[in-house]
Amino acid sequence: MDFQYLIKDIPDYKRFYTVDEMDERSLKLAEKYGDVVECYQAGKSRKGHPIYVLKIGNGSKNALMFGCPHPNEPIGAMMLDFLSERLAKDEELRKRMDYTWYLIKVIDVDGTKLNEGWFNDSTSIRKYAQDFYRPPAHEQIEWTFPIDYKTLHFDSPLPETQVLMKLIEEKKPEFMFSLHNAGFGGVYYYITEDSPALYPIFEKLPALVNLPLSLGEPEAPYLEAMAPAVYELSSISQEYDYIEQNSDQDPATIIKAGTCSDEYAAKIAGTFTLVCEMPYYYDPRIEDLSDSEMTRKEARLKNIKRSQEMNSVLMAIFDEIEPEIIKKDSPFYSAVSHNLKMMIPYLKVEENEINTNRELERTAKVSEVFDNLLVSQFYQGLSLGMFRRLVDENLETGSEKIKAAKEKVDKMFDEHFDYLEKEFNYKTIPIKDLVTVQLLAGLNSADYIQKGKTF
Repeated sequence: MDFQYLIKDIPDYKRFYTVDEMDERSLKLAEKYGDVVECYQAGKSRKGHPIYVLKIGNGSKNALMFGCPHPNEPIGAMMLDFLSERLAKDEELRKRMDYTWYLIKVIDVDGTKLNEGWFNDSTSIRKYAQDFYRPPAHEQIEWTFPIDYKTLHFDSPLPETQVLMKLIEEKKPEFMFSLHNAGFGGVYYYITEDSPALYPIFEKLPALVNLPLSLGEPEAPYLEAMAPAVYELSSISQEYDYIEQNSDQDPATIIKAGTCSDEYAAKIAGTFTLVCEMPYYYDPRIEDLSDSEMTRKEARLKNIKRSQEMNSVLMAIFDEIEPEIIKKDSPFYSAVSHNLKMMIPYLKVEENEINTNRELERTAKVSEVFDNLLVSQFYQGLSLGMFRRLVDENLETGSEKIKAAKEKVDKMFDEHFDYLEKEFNYKTIPIKDLVTVQLLAGLNSADYIQKGKTF
């Protein structure tokens, strides 16, 4: 493993920078290091905010890195802020890496601004949830690249997606780093292709800052690990096939989005892509590989049942207030209404898969039970948080139904997080540690590509 000498220079961040702060820091960096750094506007967000690209150096290969592919994921933006400054002032590092770097700290500008309520204080899962926002799939930059697969035809890339498409088409990056992060758990990775030389590095990296690998359930049931906590990047075609195998419904009626950046970049430029998923919060059970007292099937079915119950309750409240909602152009209305409706067929598909998958009869590890019974409820709480924000922004209507919904949802939210605060034994991970792992994962992977996929 290399580049560890950089860790000591990573600041001990106490908060996440806002979008405006990121923009200002990028512009100042280009002004200070004008001989090696260019900051240019590559496009605008749907609300007209500039999307800035930092071009650094003039190496033989191109690397594209972008933060906030989902707006609740600012860890990568912080990493790029550090990396951009380091590259600007460190000629030896630039020469050694031999890349031309194209860095976008925040690609989902508008959505990230809707998360800034917790940027000053991310120490509480309750605080995070009450100021949380994430768009529905068809409004996610990472999942709106064009695709034609069987009955699925998507060609409505967002303006922000078009910025990435243009960079991929023009620069044809050999290496791309889409900077995601999860909310709870451990560290895990996605890569374009089987790369055994990287696995020992990926396995050791989290331990540098006392973080675990995520050894519970994968994000999607059809993912198979190539190494501990390392998965091949999944495409929308895999999701399509999974739905097709476990449902009588046309997958294109369930999938409302396009494909992701890595599939597009691989097709256009043969790009090698890395994703390094980082958690905000840690509980020791996420890495507990001892046997539990239930099967994996039992744990997953309990998860599905709870998700269905939560969705049913929220759907009933939403149906009651929907005619009273005046802000139907709101991002919260779009997210809540879409997610509630699409959760029904998605959960049914997963339930069908669970009931026919004989591999799930084995005893579940504690980490898998923890994922299914508690971490899943953390993510349900994020949906509750967005529902609260939808209700709150419509209180001014004076509607009695909206007021009643607020009382119900506030009570649900408080009870939900009272329960989680008791059941979790969590700690908030320092931002510096999160930046450290993403930085070293990215630089080691870029080095691997520069050296011809070998060390």
